[in-house]
Amino acid sequence: MPSLKKVLRKKKYIKIKLARIATNHLELKAKINGVKGRFILDTGASNSCVGVDLIAHFKLHAEETETKAAGAGATDMETQKSTDNTLQIGKWKTYESHLVLFDMTHVNTALTQHHAKEIHGIIGADILEMGSAIIDYKTLVLYLKKEPLFKKKRLRTEDEMELPF
Repeated sequence: MPSLKKVLRKKKYIKIKLARIATNHLELKAKINGVKGRFILDTGASNSCVGVDLIAHFKLHAEETETKAAGAGATDMETQKSTDNTLQIGKWKTYESHLVLFDMTHVNTALTQHHAKEIHGIIGADILEMGSAIIDYKTLVLYLKKEPLFKKKRLRTEDEMELPF
C-alpha cells in the first residue's frame, strides 16, 4: 500500500512542516505580502486572522467592518478586514487571501503564559478549505493542493462570453 505522502504527491499536494508548540497548538511559518510571520493552524477558526497592530508590518490595506469577532476566550472584539493579499505557506501560494484583523493581545498573553512564543496570526479553515488541506498529525505535516480553489470566479473576457444573439 502506497504511503500518504506518495499518494498526495501524485495528486499535486505540497508538503508543509508543522511544529507542535508548548500549548500543543500546531504552528507554521508563512508570508503575507512577502513578509514572514509565525501562525497557529486553527481548524476551528472560520477565518484567517492577523493582529490589528501588524497592518503596516504585513503591508495590509485595512477596511473597517461592522463584524465583531469572538474566540480564544474573548467576545465582541472590533475587527477590520483586508482583502486580496498574497499568502505563501511553503511553496503553496494564493493571491486571494482575505484576513480578519483584530487585537490578538489576549491570544499572545495566553501563549506566553504557557511558555510559547507570540504569533502574528492564525491560519483558519478558509485557507485550509482553499488548499483542500489534509493534516497528518502523526508526522506533523500539512498538505495543501498545489492549485488553490479560488473563492472568486475569474471574470470572462468579452471573447469568452456567450451572447444571446
